[in-house]
Amino acid sequence: MDISRIRALRGPNLWSRHTAVEAVVTCTEQECDALAQLPGFEARLRALFPGLGSLRARAEESSLAHVLEAATLALQTHAGCPVTFSRTSATPERGVYQVVVEYSEEKVGRQALEAAEALIRCALGENGPVFDGDATVKALRELDEDIRLGPSTGSIVNAAVARGIPYRRLTSGSLVQFGWGSRQRRIWAAEVDSTSAVSESIAQDKDLCKTLLRAAGVPVPLGRPVSSVEDAVAAAEEIGWPVVCKPQDGNQGKGVTVNITDAAGMALAYEAAAEIGTPMVEKFLPGCDFRMLVVGHKLIAAARRDPPQVSGDGVHTVRQLVEQVNADPKRGDGHATSLTKIRFDDIAVARLAMQGLTPESVPEKGQRVILRNNANLSTGGTATDVTDDVHPEVAARAVAAARMVGLDICGVDVVCESVLRPLEEQHGGIVEVNAAPGLRMHLSPSYGKGRAVGEAIINHLYAAGDDGRIPVVAVTGTNGKTTTARLVAHLFASTGLRVGMTNTDGVHVNGRQIDSGDCSGPRSARNVLMNPEVDAAVFETARGGILREGLGFDRCQVAVVTNIGAGDHLGLNFITTVEELAAVKRVIVQNVAPTGYAVLNAADPHCVSMAPTCPGGIIYFAHDRHHPVLATHRAQGQRSVFVEGDQIVAAEGNWREFVALRDIPLTRGGSIGFQVENAMAAVAAGWGVGLSWDAIRSGLASFVNDADNAPGRFNVMDYRGATLIADYGHNPDAMRALVAAIEGMPARRRSVVISGAGDRRDEDIREQTQILGAAFDEVILYQDACQRGRADGEVIALLREGLSGAARTRHVDEITGEFVAIDTALSRLQPGDLCLILVDQVEEALAHLAQRVAEPATA
Repeated sequence: MDISRIRALRGPNLWSRHTAVEAVVTCTEQECDALAQLPGFEARLRALFPGLGSLRARAEESSLAHVLEAATLALQTHAGCPVTFSRTSATPERGVYQVVVEYSEEKVGRQALEAAEALIRCALGENGPVFDGDATVKALRELDEDIRLGPSTGSIVNAAVARGIPYRRLTSGSLVQFGWGSRQRRIWAAEVDSTSAVSESIAQDKDLCKTLLRAAGVPVPLGRPVSSVEDAVAAAEEIGWPVVCKPQDGNQGKGVTVNITDAAGMALAYEAAAEIGTPMVEKFLPGCDFRMLVVGHKLIAAARRDPPQVSGDGVHTVRQLVEQVNADPKRGDGHATSLTKIRFDDIAVARLAMQGLTPESVPEKGQRVILRNNANLSTGGTATDVTDDVHPEVAARAVAAARMVGLDICGVDVVCESVLRPLEEQHGGIVEVNAAPGLRMHLSPSYGKGRAVGEAIINHLYAAGDDGRIPVVAVTGTNGKTTTARLVAHLFASTGLRVGMTNTDGVHVNGRQIDSGDCSGPRSARNVLMNPEVDAAVFETARGGILREGLGFDRCQVAVVTNIGAGDHLGLNFITTVEELAAVKRVIVQNVAPTGYAVLNAADPHCVSMAPTCPGGIIYFAHDRHHPVLATHRAQGQRSVFVEGDQIVAAEGNWREFVALRDIPLTRGGSIGFQVENAMAAVAAGWGVGLSWDAIRSGLASFVNDADNAPGRFNVMDYRGATLIADYGHNPDAMRALVAAIEGMPARRRSVVISGAGDRRDEDIREQTQILGAAFDEVILYQDACQRGRADGEVIALLREGLSGAARTRHVDEITGEFVAIDTALSRLQPGDLCLILVDQVEEALAHLAQRVAEPATA
């Protein structure tokens, strides 16, 4: 068994909407039927990993690839990952499979795949380490706990998902973006982007914070910063024992010691606080420790926090009792679990001494043993929900504290006897304000019911009904997708929106190109959605990106499929038929929002076959208004776009809207058929996203199909009385469309300059010149800059084969170099001639043509 390629599918993909790891697995003839032909293999496999589960649903699913799939999924589920989807698909190559397994965290999915491979090789008896199932699952679980979102951030993300708000994790930590483009918001754990650095700094400076709260009439304990143990003791004597010692800029209870009653205790407490920051001493307030969570000037949750403690049983020592408590699976070392393990350090030993105990003491049965003075969950404390008990005056003081500091989300620490009475009546006070509060105690309290604090934070970020999305249009197909994408982007821009667009030419934001090259993949799409200056997005979505990584978005408002042709990269990535290619392109249709639309070419059966998979509505377009698919759809009162006379018509039921073809420069008065189709697709997309018809008309009329607006897309130029057409067409369907468009253009003599993309099938390369040979008098072949895996001269040889027996072509030249070929064609042109130049290096070739066109005729 050989695993030759591993990919992470980070968005909706050919197989499912789940994130997944995909591996290409090659098996020997015997390994293709491993469960039947390898005696004892399954028994050894299950002995090594008893939790494997079912290996196959059908008898033919018995290859090692299927075993790899089952083991990868099972290892993740046993590690606690919420994954359910997996699939193994045989490719056209005998013994080669594509294994796809869902993951919740990419690193965990990849490691599980590696572990599954190790399991199989161990069961096969190959040399290597013995597979340890328990240790493997433990390592996966620890990795998952280490890299997945913690409970605080995770609760906010889950609340966003429940409301349909998209999110993207921006770092391996807790920085998360919600929404897209200009509608985005960001959080860092429980801190939101609207919280200022000033407010955060105030919250971190405990002394300054108390000064401001006191000015606002909020009760706070007396205290001041200290510079030494002696100064701390002096401060305690000024204030009056007992006191609290804590770092001035600490968090999560680190370095905090409470109820200090003498100088000896102060020495230990000062040392603990100094390790975190500048120590300060303040009056100890008797009572319980409460945490109030304020979100958007409203109290959302409250919990009483109790210090870490154990209960004696008359048998075990304190140390053993702590070990028993820490064995609870709810307790962990970090923040991934609902509780944290109790620390057994010098502070704990000192607290035991205050109770007349040591770590080796055996407390009496029922004796309560306190391990720490402070009650933070991060040091092993527990929480009891008291939200419903909070007195309105106590809630008001917590909200006032948050507002005074300027925090949108705030954890207010209150010490008092009870939250049932106002603080002033019981000499309670607010001891601390936290800018990024932990949410664990409210989500999963040790006692009482959890609170939907994640939902409250999302509701603070986004009003009811707001999903944080901008309009997204995805465009795919074999031909016309770049022009259609550019035209749709232009329609958006004509309404004043700032548009982000990706295509095979680059990335454009608000009319400025910020990246160049083929940017039709998911990475470029994600970058556009991360840009806060984007109000609407248009993505050309290529086959390669979908196969390589999935989509760069979870769903789109409109998906446009222009057409599906046989010459579009067939034979690559195990896509060998037009039907399989259509299944790849169909992914954008499957991920249309329920309120959105798929715009489909009614004249293309492969496009029509996608309609049942669309969660939203369908808008068909076709040149022929009487096409059966379009006519049936229109008769059912559904949306359709077609040509009637010299107008494009949008119809829904009895309603009609008309756009004159003469007002669409792209179509040259309707004479260029494939541009009419592109215009119809763009009209349907604009209609689908809700643009006004005035905006659609204005955008169509102002879109100029030149080298700036649509480089390499039927750019027409005049060269000394001859007509030049530059186009990036590179497959048989494109050749047919170009020939059909040119046939209506008068010309004394026609010539074409062409190369071929090496990553096409031989028959597709030949067919291009077979089509051109029937329409052009002269053909100039050139070898382009990148042969894409072909040998030198191989593509030109295939192109020449296609010209064998050409009906019209009488002269063929072979030239090395694109610009040399262009110059050769230009040197032969006479007034009234027409030359089609099929460019390879689009930007460079168009710049070269612009330079030649600008030359004076005498040059």
